[in-house]
Amino acid sequence: MTSMFGLAPGTRGVPVVPVVVIEDAADAVPLARALVAGGLPLIEVTLRTPAALDAVRAIAAEVPEAVVGAGTVVSAAGVADAVGAGARFLVSPGWTERLLGAMRDSGVPFLPGVSTASEVVALIERGVEDMKFFPAEAAGGVPYLRSLAGPLPRARFCPTGGISPGSAPAYLSLPNVDCVGGTWMLPPAALAARDWGRVEALARGAAALR
Repeated sequence: MTSMFGLAPGTRGVPVVPVVVIEDAADAVPLARALVAGGLPLIEVTLRTPAALDAVRAIAAEVPEAVVGAGTVVSAAGVADAVGAGARFLVSPGWTERLLGAMRDSGVPFLPGVSTASEVVALIERGVEDMKFFPAEAAGGVPYLRSLAGPLPRARFCPTGGISPGSAPAYLSLPNVDCVGGTWMLPPAALAARDWGRVEALARGAAALR
């Protein structure tokens, strides 16, 4: 199985995956270009809005420097729709046997979500070692992940949920964390104003965290 981390040349070691909610598909390409210019080529477009799949299609077609994926994938149908739109990776907030099977069968890397040690062990039993830790801050944050590193060293995490520029370095210092997911480089005011320069500047700061 292809590792989720290091999806394409230049993406291994990228510390932050922007978690993007797009309301207007017309914003997808300039937003993705701003993130890429700021050093964040891995882009997770969440399937929370009607525009999401069109946004994935647009980024996949027009921003070749980006590695676009789909987040908030919660069903087998969502897996098929996302991959059909051009998603190169999948992220779920949690997992079931059916969802895990669909993600595995999709042929693209994926991060199933976990928040407990039992869920981590269950995924390792199934040959999955790359995971999303969600909701990171609410589920125990840095201390919890640090406590998992000893007994479960094979598990690799991308914590997401409530992470800020202030807390991200502590997560990234952990031996079992490869990247974090975040939204702080996408402030609502900047998106509403289509201030892509602001997004690029914030992305550059996030890319410099490691």
